[in-house]
Amino acid sequence: MKPKPYMNPYLAGILLGLVLLATIYITGRGLGASGGFKSMVMTGVKETTPTHWSAGEYYKSFEATSEGESPLRSWLFFEIIGVFVGAVISGIISNRMGWKLEKGPRITNRTRILFAILGGALFGFGSQLGRGCTSGSALSGMAVMSLGGLITMMAIFGGAYALAFFFRKLWLK
Repeated sequence: MKPKPYMNPYLAGILLGLVLLATIYITGRGLGASGGFKSMVMTGVKETTPTHWSAGEYYKSFEATSEGESPLRSWLFFEIIGVFVGAVISGIISNRMGWKLEKGPRITNRTRILFAILGGALFGFGSQLGRGCTSGSALSGMAVMSLGGLITMMAIFGGAYALAFFFRKLWLK
């Protein structure tokens, strides 16, 4: 069965904007993924190494903001679950579900996976330095006309274009 074509990017952008608007209206906050992942990591640290958790100042400040509840009770955690479930459903409906490693002819599977993990780790680290991921800082920031959101979006895309020049030969013929 042939995969369905991708959604029109202009329509997808409008729908994303409506989802963001609804999120701001309902929750009073924008979208963001890094906070949900941070909640999962914090819960993992607290459950596996409680002595380390109780000794760390950073963890104490995190627990104070969660009002004694589990960080997994955060709506951001449920947002991450919803994104994952929605992606699986979308992949099934559009007949695009499957395991496929996309790469160029000059790169091995191992190198492609290594670069993907490295890129994800660097992006996660950067999202903590920048106090949010692209969704939280750039999209939600720009939605409320934040200068910081605009600068974040420019830095993300500018950095991606600059780095793409150096790594393009790994993916192109």
